[in-house]
Amino acid sequence: MRVFLGVIGLYLVIALALPLGIMLVKSLQGPKDDFVGLANYIRYFSTPALFQSIGNSLWVSILSTVITVPAAFVYAYALTRSRMPLRGLFKTVALVPILVPSLLPGLALVYLFGNQGLLKGALLGHSIYGPIGIVMAEVFTTFPHALLIILAALALADARLYEAAVALRASRPRVFWTVTLPGARYGLISATFVVFTMVITDFGAPKVIGGQYNVLATDVYKQVVGQQNFQMGAVVSVILLVPAVFAFMVDRAVRRRQVALLSARAVPYQPSPQRRFDLAMLACCVVMGVAILSIVAVSQFAALVKFFPYNLTLTWAHYDFDQKGGGGWASYYNSIRLALLTGVIGTVVVFVGAYLSEKARGVALGRGLFHFLAMLPMAVPGLVLGLAYIFFFNAPANPLNVLYRTMTILVINTIVHFYTVGHLTALTALRQMDPEFETVSASLKQPFYRTFWRVTVPVCLPSTLDIAIYMFVNAMTTVSGVVFIYGPKTELASISVLNMDDTGEIASAAAMAMMIFYTNVGARGLHLLLARWLERRTQAWRRREAM
Repeated sequence: MRVFLGVIGLYLVIALALPLGIMLVKSLQGPKDDFVGLANYIRYFSTPALFQSIGNSLWVSILSTVITVPAAFVYAYALTRSRMPLRGLFKTVALVPILVPSLLPGLALVYLFGNQGLLKGALLGHSIYGPIGIVMAEVFTTFPHALLIILAALALADARLYEAAVALRASRPRVFWTVTLPGARYGLISATFVVFTMVITDFGAPKVIGGQYNVLATDVYKQVVGQQNFQMGAVVSVILLVPAVFAFMVDRAVRRRQVALLSARAVPYQPSPQRRFDLAMLACCVVMGVAILSIVAVSQFAALVKFFPYNLTLTWAHYDFDQKGGGGWASYYNSIRLALLTGVIGTVVVFVGAYLSEKARGVALGRGLFHFLAMLPMAVPGLVLGLAYIFFFNAPANPLNVLYRTMTILVINTIVHFYTVGHLTALTALRQMDPEFETVSASLKQPFYRTFWRVTVPVCLPSTLDIAIYMFVNAMTTVSGVVFIYGPKTELASISVLNMDDTGEIASAAAMAMMIFYTNVGARGLHLLLARWLERRTQAWRRREAM
């Protein structure tokens, strides 16, 4: 067991820790790899155009967070505290942005509010290219992530607290401020830092709709791709790491202070019908739901007409990707291949690693180090990880150089990039199992792998499938993590969207983004069908039979 834990730990070291270490060293070197100390950092902070990107990044991140978290709270409050109709449908609609690349909202906003947009007058003369567009796109992208966190927090309500408040004749506003909000405070804090981190590290939306408004993520891209200044790109990457790591550490500290809000004697809260309140919540959800679906609908419509908005004749010409500026249909098939490999291999690596980390005995230090490495990817922006891979895997002295720009390195990168969420999901499932399973197995002198295969895997199968679909969807939509390391034969659909947008083929870029969306929708549908089938076959013990 210790050997397997060491192997997966070595994978994280090679695929994460070493590349980041090499990148930090590169930020201290000159063009000829000579040591220059902090000279690059001094030059960065002495260049107003570069230094201003820090303020720009902080501004759009804070503003996006201030908008997204309250909106997500209202939406979650409507789903959990009202009896409005179609709550399941509205929850599904709210999760749509997870299935699209972060480039798509930027493209849709151009069609809506650009110079020839349908609603260009709605901005009162302001341009969509800049902070306004970035914030609108980021709110769309981060909304479902904040919603899921807040939904989990509101779901832990104890009905007895509300019954006591009613018995004390507390008003609805007082109940909200003294019962509901305190109970969800940790979820709100966590959602705040998650949204802030996602926005400040995002590359897709600022690249498409940022215009001349530079942020840290686009600065990394411009320094590396535009100017071939890898040392300055490393400097900006290290600077980009600082707010992301800080937000991650604060979020972890807050989580450690969180206490259990739902005791064994708790009574699940069931909202009672209130016509006016339910209608008000329904109206809020309708407005937000329409806004979300409008982004997707506009992208699809623009991909099906000849020349939006002047010639609205329907056509499939924009789907002829082989004639456009991207990687053609081959890039789409590459993305499916990457998603399948990441979904299968990533799930195995993540689940086995979590199992060994949780169940291994006598290696407390090693388990602690492994858990640290497993949590680290959450705080590393995709662009930073991709640039670190250039420095590490592209080095001629590195025997792993043969992997550079191959599908293998894309799989390695994607698994590491999204490792943390899968690891936490697996740990949650494993900690629900009684340790007596391993104790009984050891007393019967059964090897750990037999217990793992015949007991642990079947019991944790639903969580395993969740990890697989999470890996698949993110592999289809990832942009920042792979934008530096793909090759001519391994261009992905999301990268093709970026390249077609750069060449002015916006309609074709929207069409490819929609292909990613439909693929993820299909994968989610298959995941639900497979989960239900396997639940009937392997999870019958979860359902209590009537006595």
